[in-house]
Amino acid sequence: MDSLLLLLGFICMIIGIFGSFLPVLPGLSSCWVGLLLLYLTKAVENNYWVLGITLLLTIVITILDHVIPAKGTKKFGGSSYGIWGTNIGLIVGILTPIPFGVIIGPFVGAFVGELIYDSKNHQRALKAATGSLLGFIASSFVNFLFCIIYLGIFVSIVWQNRAGLF
Repeated sequence: MDSLLLLLGFICMIIGIFGSFLPVLPGLSSCWVGLLLLYLTKAVENNYWVLGITLLLTIVITILDHVIPAKGTKKFGGSSYGIWGTNIGLIVGILTPIPFGVIIGPFVGAFVGELIYDSKNHQRALKAATGSLLGFIASSFVNFLFCIIYLGIFVSIVWQNRAGLF
């Protein structure tokens, strides 16, 4: 049973790393489930501090993952139309089977939203869309960074308990 939990935990880690860039897959939450599965093995002693702190970080970063692209739009001069466009574009980009839809969707959504708000100011719309794109990239980078940290914790715990796990 420990081998199965270890394998499932590692699969969750890999899915989480890919999910940090692909919003269709769960990112950091998948990595946290991988840590949880590792701690459910009999060979690894439960450490509620590690699980609790990583869960808290996962919740905060997941919330920020949805807020940062919209804040990027606003920071670059976007209106509420641009923010709504970013969010709608993200959903459309996820559901549309085009390459890089999760990047193109929020950009186009913010651009169209700003054009609806002020159809004469293309420069402002482009600036807000760029803010949306930068926000998405920043959000993905933070998510990826924490997924790598969780993977490091996972590998470290496996290494420390290798005698009981293998």
